Amino acid sequence: MPSQLHETLLALFRNQPLLAPKLLSEALCANLPKYTDVSVHCANLTEIQPTEYRTDLVLRLSNGAPVLGIILEVQLAIDDSKRFTWPAYVATLRSRWRCPVCLLVVCDSIAVAQWAGKPIPIGCTNLFIPKVLGPDCVPEVTDLAEAAAYPELAVLAAMVHCPNADDFKAVELAALALGVSVGLDSERSELYFDRILGSLSASARNLLERTMPQFKVEYQSDFAKHYFAKGRSEGRVEGRAALIARQLRARFGPLNEALEQQLASSSIEELDAIGDRLLTAASLEEALTRKS
Repeated sequence: MPSQLHETLLALFRNQPLLAPKLLSEALCANLPKYTDVSVHCANLTEIQPTEYRTDLVLRLSNGAPVLGIILEVQLAIDDSKRFTWPAYVATLRSRWRCPVCLLVVCDSIAVAQWAGKPIPIGCTNLFIPKVLGPDCVPEVTDLAEAAAYPELAVLAAMVHCPNADDFKAVELAALALGVSVGLDSERSELYFDRILGSLSASARNLLERTMPQFKVEYQSDFAKHYFAKGRSEGRVEGRAALIARQLRARFGPLNEALEQQLASSSIEELDAIGDRLLTAASLEEALTRKS
């Protein structure tokens, strides 16, 4: 069964058909023919033969007539059987449409992208080489005009780059993607909100909630609300512990490692109590000691 990540990545390209040729041309430097239209087509590539070939997504670039077919595959793990079926996908569609066809493989890890990009020998000296969009090829989207024109690209950039970015960069990317997702239809907006928020660490979500409360960091779908509820609670505690630690250092100087760990493992109620005592405490010990 396809994973939620697989289906979300696929939805980005299905919902925005121009995204695939845009990334092929700009991120992967492919020389595309002139076209005036991009359309989504049936992904079933079965011919008369008994073998059924079903890819993830098929796009057709047209200029009065078909000028390029794009077969898009979302690949999240290494699967050597694909090295036999991918060339068949391309050959079948090329025969059907009588135009050039390329394969675009979208990967969420560099290791899978490196595997997917290896040339496939198809006989004698002939090689089949997929076009591969790995995480290192997806551009960071920080321009509002580009994000508004290609909201799916902004969402893809947030999903790819936020997990490995520092909190401030992650919030910048996520806030822009969330902002342009607001005006989309409810189905897309709900899906994109959940995936963007899910790409943020607990500390980045906390920072987003503090700096941009209009987003409220609330998951939209029932699945996401359940799945991320624990992480969101942990993020609130983590953020509150960091805030109390900064206030204690400002009042009483550097804290030792044991105290830092004690704060990090405290409950939200315990941290709030320390914050209340901190307002009037004359010493670090008084701020930390629960009143009887």
